[in-house]
Amino acid sequence: MGVIGKLEVEVDIKSSGDVFHELFKTNPNHVCNIVPDQIHACDVHEGEFGQIGSIIQWDYTFDGKKCLTKEVIEAIDEEKKMVKFRVIEGDLLTDYKNMSIAVHVIPKGDIDAVLWEIEFERFDDYGPYPTKFMDFLIALTRDVEAHHLNA
Repeated sequence: MGVIGKLEVEVDIKSSGDVFHELFKTNPNHVCNIVPDQIHACDVHEGEFGQIGSIIQWDYTFDGKKCLTKEVIEAIDEEKKMVKFRVIEGDLLTDYKNMSIAVHVIPKGDIDAVLWEIEFERFDDYGPYPTKFMDFLIALTRDVEAHHLNA
């Protein structure tokens, strides 16, 4: 049996959390316009953006390698400003039996925070933790924030 785990990181942002939530909920295909060096494409394969059960594919560069991942939109919570994706195919499942990624926006008075959660199950006790992928999500957050602050 593998290791089941969860990583969380909260990133304070100066840009609007509402814009960030809408981007990942209904317009994830716009992320590739904001950070084309990291995210090359985001296409819907089944359903529609912003609908639970829809399947989307991300083409991206991670750790110097071109990758792709298909995810199903598992949950959307407007009150918590949360979108949760479950990975169903692709490079992220090379090292993990299963993985889900959630992005929340947390109002904190004058600023907002973006909370990323990665839940994962490794194939065995010796596989890697997804810390590099979490670093990727933090960098993505900073680049999206910079884009919105400069817009």
